[in-house]
Amino acid sequence: MQIYSLMVSDIPVFQITDSMTDVVDFFKENTYSHIAVQENESFLGVLSENDLDSFDTHKIIEDYRYDLDTFFVRKETSWLDVLEAFARNEANLVPVIDEQARVLGYYDLTDIVSVFIDTPFFTEPGGIIVLAKGIKDYSFSEIAQIVESNNTKLIGGFITDSKNDVIQITIKIASSNLNEILQTFRRYNYTILFGNTDDQFLEDLKERSDYLDKYLNV
Repeated sequence: MQIYSLMVSDIPVFQITDSMTDVVDFFKENTYSHIAVQENESFLGVLSENDLDSFDTHKIIEDYRYDLDTFFVRKETSWLDVLEAFARNEANLVPVIDEQARVLGYYDLTDIVSVFIDTPFFTEPGGIIVLAKGIKDYSFSEIAQIVESNNTKLIGGFITDSKNDVIQITIKIASSNLNEILQTFRRYNYTILFGNTDDQFLEDLKERSDYLDKYLNV
């Protein structure tokens, strides 16, 4: 899935010599979490809105050089990896840079999440199952085999949590009759954390997920 067309190019990139007054004004006038800084057209890092109270408007960005975060994505980065960059850095704006470290623009979290929600995982009818298994024991090929052995198709799946060497995997299948599939997963020593039709699960995901609640309302 190509998301490069979603890149935003009308958001400023600050120079290392710019006044912190301009940065403060930018954050006060917008709801973005970060903004990129460059030196001689090369990306240096990003300033965070969370540090707004510590910014001294009498200084320039150079004075905060060593406080810059350094996350970014490239135009060829997949949309799932872009989404991970947002989550990992608690950001709603991520700079896109090229091979010469020039800032090409930004990805806005709202745009990327909209792509995610428009995928068949959310739009196709079916059933949702949330599984758990040891990180060394699970296999997506095995999961697909279990689903298909029950005469249905795997629409999609992704890892939704990983703690204490246990992986949580959310899958969607092209069937709302889950009983036999759930029993098969149990026989393969998967723990069933959730198994129900997609309407209930998606309502829960869209309304109560901390991640989507936090960022879709920005």
